[in-house]
Amino acid sequence: MRDPAPWQKKYDNMLILALLFGLMSQYLFVGAPAGISAVVFVGGFYGLFFFSIKGRMGGFEKWQGQVRSGWLLFIPIILLTLTYALYNNLLFRQLNLFALFALIVAQTVLLTSSSVKPWYRGIFYTELLFLALIKPFAFVKMPFSILNDRWREDGEKKTRSKLGRMMMGLLLAAPILIVVIALLASADEIFLSWLLEIPGVMTKFSLGNGIWRLIVAAFFSFYAFCYIWGLLFSKAIDTTETAAVSPQAAVLKPSGRIEIDPITAGTLLISMNLVYILFVFIQFSYLFGAANGMLPEGSAYAEYARRGFSELIMVSLINIILLMCGLHLVRRGSAAAEWLRKLSLSVLIGCTIIMLMSAYSRLSLYEEAYGFTQTRLLVHGFMLFLGVLLAIAMLRIWKERFSMGKAYICVTIIAFVIMNYMNLDARIAANNGDRYERTGSIDMAYLSTLSTDAVPALRKLQAEQPQLEQLGAVIEKLQEKSERHGRWQSWSVSKQRAK
Repeated sequence: MRDPAPWQKKYDNMLILALLFGLMSQYLFVGAPAGISAVVFVGGFYGLFFFSIKGRMGGFEKWQGQVRSGWLLFIPIILLTLTYALYNNLLFRQLNLFALFALIVAQTVLLTSSSVKPWYRGIFYTELLFLALIKPFAFVKMPFSILNDRWREDGEKKTRSKLGRMMMGLLLAAPILIVVIALLASADEIFLSWLLEIPGVMTKFSLGNGIWRLIVAAFFSFYAFCYIWGLLFSKAIDTTETAAVSPQAAVLKPSGRIEIDPITAGTLLISMNLVYILFVFIQFSYLFGAANGMLPEGSAYAEYARRGFSELIMVSLINIILLMCGLHLVRRGSAAAEWLRKLSLSVLIGCTIIMLMSAYSRLSLYEEAYGFTQTRLLVHGFMLFLGVLLAIAMLRIWKERFSMGKAYICVTIIAFVIMNYMNLDARIAANNGDRYERTGSIDMAYLSTLSTDAVPALRKLQAEQPQLEQLGAVIEKLQEKSERHGRWQSWSVSKQRAK
């Protein structure tokens, strides 16, 4: 194999570190749910990554082409990784697997300039999928090629002589080690107890478990190595340079783009807004008063809350689609047509925000009647998130140079991190406790399905409401969850508090 970069002689060490990373990964995760082990795992990957790309940061020229956004991504990556050591919410543990993978891929691509596309454009994320899920498999043979070349090239004799000398050293050390270990065992009972545990460890080893561990170690080793190798030796074409050479090409629109006539779009938006304005005007008379018991005649309490909420959310999502079309697919017309388009979109956003407020109110009404759950709190957060996105869109309407894509990506990452740190299960337990004080009703069966994050709040409720005898059984069940996996890899603050 011809070395693609003779000035960088680190591939042997890179492969060794990748193998160690795989061995560490199987030890951290096989047979033990993620906890503080996630922090160790991510730290180990970045150790391998920064060792491998040293001298190649930002591209082929050392320390050139550095992307500040890549460094900023360390903030959400660190915060999301720490959630495994702080909380125990199953939903976010699963979501964070994908979120961390996506953020780490995006960061490593930015730091190595493996993509020349702007990070706030959709094409950038298409390249991320290629670099993360397809390209690494093109280099599966590379680790074997490196090992084969290092064995067969000019250094073969030297390598074999080193291996022979290592074996000789082990043979000479064996009798000495036997004597030394025997002396240490007789001198220290703790050391002796550790030695006596070795046979027990061997008896616990099973062939199936060993094979599974080897598979996991091999996967992480080869994927990490091949992924980083793909970043080191990618052949991206800088389209910005092409545009600089040919200014006309930079302004050409992509073929096949759909453009809506401004008059058609204006008519559509105005007709939609007339309906929404009428709807909002009527709703103000009783919609927001529903929380105070002013329901429309003939409407059942639960049916009103549930149906109204789901319908308003659907309408809000439709409006967001209309908004995106109005921003990006309407052909620019005269100054008056542009002003009408911006005004219509602004009215659309205003009506949508009011609908979200109404949906938020209806969901609160439903929670007051039937209790707080994880899904309902997540929907609350989603509606607030949509409200922020709409506010950003309002700014984009009147300030066209404002990059809505950048803002949306940043807000999405920040919102996801915040939701991780909201400690939903603890809030669910606390809110249901407050609801019990107001209504005298509480769902013990649902509380028992929460994670160990809820234990402190449940203990507080138990102290304040000693008549809730079933609460003790719920707390005991959650404590059993914390003790189910006692290995250090699964340790978290949440489980420690539950104990």
